[in-house]
Amino acid sequence: MTTESAERVSWSGRYFEDFSVGDMYRHPLGRTVTATDNVWQALLTQNTMPVHFDAHYAAQTEFGRRLVDSTFTLALVTGQSVTDVSQHVMANLGWDKVRLPNPVFEGDTIYSQSEVLSVRESRSRHNVGIVTVRTIGFNQRGEIVIIFERTMMIYRRGHGPDVTAVQPVWDERAQRAMQGP
Repeated sequence: MTTESAERVSWSGRYFEDFSVGDMYRHPLGRTVTATDNVWQALLTQNTMPVHFDAHYAAQTEFGRRLVDSTFTLALVTGQSVTDVSQHVMANLGWDKVRLPNPVFEGDTIYSQSEVLSVRESRSRHNVGIVTVRTIGFNQRGEIVIIFERTMMIYRRGHGPDVTAVQPVWDERAQRAMQGP
């Protein structure tokens, strides 16, 4: 790193003005679902269906192993989309048309992408707009495991919380160490 290099601002998400119908975002991070993820999701949400946490029971089903709780799949794929579609969300208005065409199993890696379906002005709030996306989650074999539409109120640029207002105290010694002697 030289003294001439500039600090760069990290990606901070899209504002309402940045969305156009037909835009497609391939979300950058995949996530492998672990047994711990699955069992804790079922137990934390009081989902008493043993196919999610009882390996002996699950082995007797047509799947032959534990299924991942579908609400975990919805939460994971929604979370994967945040960096592209809802980093500047004021509120989620709804998840619609949720479909789970293939099961998710412990050990599957989930990836996702979203397409902008509609963009419109808010009729009640000047500081936000309404954006609807269709998000598709798929596993490492390319099999679609979830599809849903999500509608959100997204802040307009210059409105809402200022993400740049967070000012960490940087350790200047670490900065100097990265620059070398």
